[in-house]
Amino acid sequence: MSERNKGEDVWLKLNRVPKYIWVTLGITLLTILLHAIGISDDLVNVGLIYLFPVLVSAVYWGMGPAIYAASLSVVAFDFFFVPPYLSFTVEDLRYLFSFVVYLAVAVLTASLAGRLRQQLEVVKQREITTNSLYALSRQMTAVTDLHTLLGNIVRQVSLTLGAPAAIYLLNAQGELQVTSSSEDSDVIAWGKGEAEIAIAKWVYKHGEIAGRGSSSLRESTGLYVPLRTEDQIHGVLAVNLESSELQDQREKLRLLEACGGLAASAIARVKLAEEARLAQVTAESERIRTALLDSVSHELRTPLTAIIGSATGLLENDSLFTPEDRKELTGNIRDGALRMNRLVTNLLGMVKLESGMLQLRRKWCDVGDMIGIVLNQVQQFIQQRRIRVELPDQPPFVSGDEVLLEQVLVNVISNAIKYSPEDSEIVITVKMDEPHGRMTMVVADSGVGIPEAERERVFEKFYRSESSRHVTGTGLGLAICRGIVEVHGGTITAEPNPGGGTRVCICLPTEEPEASFPYMGQREEE
Repeated sequence: MSERNKGEDVWLKLNRVPKYIWVTLGITLLTILLHAIGISDDLVNVGLIYLFPVLVSAVYWGMGPAIYAASLSVVAFDFFFVPPYLSFTVEDLRYLFSFVVYLAVAVLTASLAGRLRQQLEVVKQREITTNSLYALSRQMTAVTDLHTLLGNIVRQVSLTLGAPAAIYLLNAQGELQVTSSSEDSDVIAWGKGEAEIAIAKWVYKHGEIAGRGSSSLRESTGLYVPLRTEDQIHGVLAVNLESSELQDQREKLRLLEACGGLAASAIARVKLAEEARLAQVTAESERIRTALLDSVSHELRTPLTAIIGSATGLLENDSLFTPEDRKELTGNIRDGALRMNRLVTNLLGMVKLESGMLQLRRKWCDVGDMIGIVLNQVQQFIQQRRIRVELPDQPPFVSGDEVLLEQVLVNVISNAIKYSPEDSEIVITVKMDEPHGRMTMVVADSGVGIPEAERERVFEKFYRSESSRHVTGTGLGLAICRGIVEVHGGTITAEPNPGGGTRVCICLPTEEPEASFPYMGQREEE
């Protein structure tokens, strides 16, 4: 046994002395009381009353004080109450047998009471342990940030054990260091010394418990537990047990092991969640990159093919074409160029929205004029479709960026044209809600419609509905529309058209809203 442990044993023995003093005082007072109340001649009742100090000692102080109380009670009973009085001799030798039986009953009673006391202490300790583990598990369940999680763990462990605690994890260079401590970081906290770090490295390397109260490195003031899951050691949980008693260290070791198991599971969960998030971000980035390349390459190749074919025909076989043929080929070149221009405009618009570079140039816009300008832009794609516009009696005005709102209308009306059959009708309706300061524009087509499950997803970047794969597109148009409308403080939704097809509803405030820029918190004014 080491010198430190020998000293602790001596201290524990000395700490028990007051208990024996209390037992002695209690039996002395009881003896005086028995004489004072005049029942000294009733030896049976006197013997039973002397059992009280034995029971009290067993319940509150354990087996040692109880046996001492039983022995002292026999001595007092013999000396003060058994004839001849004030003598340890007895006239009737049968009293010796009674003393032996009394001692046996007293020891047995003290043993039972002591076991009950021990069981009560075990139950209380388990209750404390369970409450502590429950509180720790509750704190760890809802936390997804590793730094916050480690802070909660060391605070809860320190609060439960009443001692400073620290967690060691590997840094970016693969070195074990204190990642979180229950003590103030501005002072030299326990656990950051070279000795503590060296022990933590040993525990991390060997995967074994070490320190005070364990079988390894017992001279240390701290207790170190590896944070181990099934296949990995994530770090080390340590607590300073310098001021704790030897008899409490085993309970604290068990509690620290339980806390270490919970902490290791929580750390593994947070790390796996972070890895899953990074994998999801990587997969999403790869999906967007692939979708962007596919969409852009297809959207560029189709008009480029038409432009190159028409231009080549005009250059090489100009003499063979009639004026009408030349006009048609020139129109094909213009349509292809306009299509490419819309693609580039949408790509630049999405970049501006996501980077926060979009600048609103607000002014009062005549909605009727904007619709007329947009219809002129899409006139070449209408073919046999009909577009009907329903405006309110009073000219509708909204405060917004006219160019961006026209881009929204171009995308929405172009989609209505692309997904509507020939000879169908597209209806554009504008309604003013002056009491609430709102303007609603509805573009209704008679196309294939959008399934309910996809009505929200069509506003995501590069999302294409399975039912519309046969129609060319990048999946950017409606995403840009939502971004522009939300910058203006409005909303855009898709809903089924009662007559078949889809209705896209754009709701904008007629006056300048106080909405913030939803992507970068940037807001701008003319």
